[in-house]
Amino acid sequence: MEILKLIINEVNKILWEKNILVILLIGMAVYTSYKTKFMQIRLFGEIVKTLKGESTDGQKMSSLEAFYLGTACRVGAGNIAGVVAAISVGGPGALFWMWLVALLGASTSFVESVLAVVYREKDSDGNYRGGTPWIIKNRLKKRGLGIVYAISSIICYIGAIQVMSNSVTESVVGAYKLNPKLVAIFLSVIVAITIFGKSKKDSIIQALNKIVPAMACMYLIVVIFVIVTNISSIPLVFSKIFSSAFGITQIAGGTLGGIIMQGVKRGLFSNEAGSGNGNYAAALADVEEPVKQGMVQSLSVFVDTLVICSATAFVILLADENVTIGLNGMILFQEALKSHIGWIGIPFTVVILFFFSFSTILGVTFYGKNALQFISESSKLNFVYKIIVILMVYIGGIEQNYFVWSLADFGLGLMTIINIIAITPLIKESIFYLEKYEQKLKGYVKINP
Repeated sequence: MEILKLIINEVNKILWEKNILVILLIGMAVYTSYKTKFMQIRLFGEIVKTLKGESTDGQKMSSLEAFYLGTACRVGAGNIAGVVAAISVGGPGALFWMWLVALLGASTSFVESVLAVVYREKDSDGNYRGGTPWIIKNRLKKRGLGIVYAISSIICYIGAIQVMSNSVTESVVGAYKLNPKLVAIFLSVIVAITIFGKSKKDSIIQALNKIVPAMACMYLIVVIFVIVTNISSIPLVFSKIFSSAFGITQIAGGTLGGIIMQGVKRGLFSNEAGSGNGNYAAALADVEEPVKQGMVQSLSVFVDTLVICSATAFVILLADENVTIGLNGMILFQEALKSHIGWIGIPFTVVILFFFSFSTILGVTFYGKNALQFISESSKLNFVYKIIVILMVYIGGIEQNYFVWSLADFGLGLMTIINIIAITPLIKESIFYLEKYEQKLKGYVKINP
């Protein structure tokens, strides 16, 4: 076990601390943006139009539901805690680099999601299934590598589940001093009821259809209130963001590189473009046009970073500095929000963090189930997987297991490396579908949803 820990830690150091993944993901984002002629900007109006609430079959997943699923996995506790950490270390300028990464990364998400739709399959019930493992198997003819990716996915998701569960427990216990075991049991029971639920459409998708819009609206309403009540300070906040991002003071002090890296890392790891995570959601949508689903996943990247992460940043940056000085982490966010909306800021933080984390747990559980399906069709194995998920929710709720967290980083790192290797030589195929789609738009040809 000690040897395994040592190997995983060394691999994580190379991938994460040496910024190997950051370089690869940024390179991929810039390249796909160039090759698609910045489709995420050129076609933004068309991207918004692609969301559809209904599929052609009521039991299958619509584009909107795939959007909810992708957003649920991207939007989590990291959209609060991660943004707070980025601003605490990198200052307001980190937000600008997060925006830039989201704009570029949306094209990566588009390219890989188009391929996920093109190379997906149908199961015995006529439902779609797909993602990076299927791209690797059906296009590259390397099922073994697809299995490695699927296993890496499951490792990553199980670790992420524990991290999200721990975030919920810490928030509740920190605010109300409850017994962490009680919180962990409560969360485990809710997750169990959801993932073992029976319905015509997957119970996880049914839950996310309700949770994602509710949590996003709830959070954004409060943030809009904060912005409106501090509207006179908005120009100053933008001034801080841009001056910190490019400031002479930061260059002279040698801190500009740290500011950029904080924003870049937070943006990349929040929107997940390039890791292949969103491909599991993209492939399941009941749409015939690959480009439309690629656009849906691009929009999910925008929502995650440009909307949710920015919302968190504005709550902090608009707060009185005398209130937040010397604070960091969730305490910084809670006190900042409290300064805007009063005592209710503390319970609101607990509630919103619960929804963010709960939706991520459900989303990655669903992704993991699809990864497992690629490896084996066994219903018994699927049942065991669900039990492990519930156990991880409970264990994560009562303790911080740093080895499991390292496993999550390890799994995500391997996923990203394999996904980039698999997707890069196929980018031209996505471009072909994009060009054909744009030709149809110019010719006013009706495209089936």
